[in-house]
Amino acid sequence: MTTRISTVAFVGAEAKLVNVQVQVAPGRPAFSIVGLADKAVAESKERVRAAFAALGLKLPYKRIVVNLAPADMPKEGAHYDLPIALGLMAFVGIIPLDIIEEFVAIGELSLDGGIAQTPGALPAGLCAAETGLGLICPEANGPEAAWAGDLPLLAPKNLIQLLNHFKGSQILARPKPGELLDKESPLDMRDVRGQETAKRALEIAAAGGHNMLMVGPPGSGKSMLAARLAGLLPPLSARELLDVSMIHSVAGLLERGRLSRARPFRAPHHSASMAAMVGGGVNFRSS
Repeated sequence: MTTRISTVAFVGAEAKLVNVQVQVAPGRPAFSIVGLADKAVAESKERVRAAFAALGLKLPYKRIVVNLAPADMPKEGAHYDLPIALGLMAFVGIIPLDIIEEFVAIGELSLDGGIAQTPGALPAGLCAAETGLGLICPEANGPEAAWAGDLPLLAPKNLIQLLNHFKGSQILARPKPGELLDKESPLDMRDVRGQETAKRALEIAAAGGHNMLMVGPPGSGKSMLAARLAGLLPPLSARELLDVSMIHSVAGLLERGRLSRARPFRAPHHSASMAAMVGGGVNFRSS
């Protein structure tokens, strides 16, 4: 028998749908995860096993194979714990299979059956909404995922709450979106003395959406002026806010779903190489 539930893999700041196929078949007892999974995903079987034990459940004493499709897409992170656990619960009949097929699930399991916070809830919610599915995410990610729109959303604190919701003995309320902050840049152009020509050029660039190149000796105020450009720009539009927040979400920088309309500003050193700015691997993060 094979059960199926959806989750996501992150490609940059975007979430791509992943089909989690859980098969329990006769044979020598084993627990294998395939589908180009990294070390964190491979360790899911131990967290799932411990979470089942905390609930008083046992894994089927059979050969368990979990396939993460498409198999040629790299899978990273611990958020695959929850969909794998739900697939096994559907096999043993604890959760109806037709219900979990309607959701995308993300979440890292604790050894006591809790569901820990995981990065990327906002992109996962947007991916679920685009495919007409609901989202199951950790309670701590609920306010963040609620920004994804009017989709079925469950944010349990642990597996017990989720099981009770599906049984009808406890109804999980839909989380409310986090706070939207209109932070203003703490750096103001009035702090700059002189440099009238450069300030005028910055104002024109900000008003027209132009690029700007400043050339001058060290200490002439180029970095100080550039840092104040964000204060001249209007707040992020709805689309820009979503794009920036998706990056923050994947990087794990959103706290309780709080979004900010302030424009981000980055100041790499002029001598930094491309490799120094971008780094290696797939998880890009700027400081």
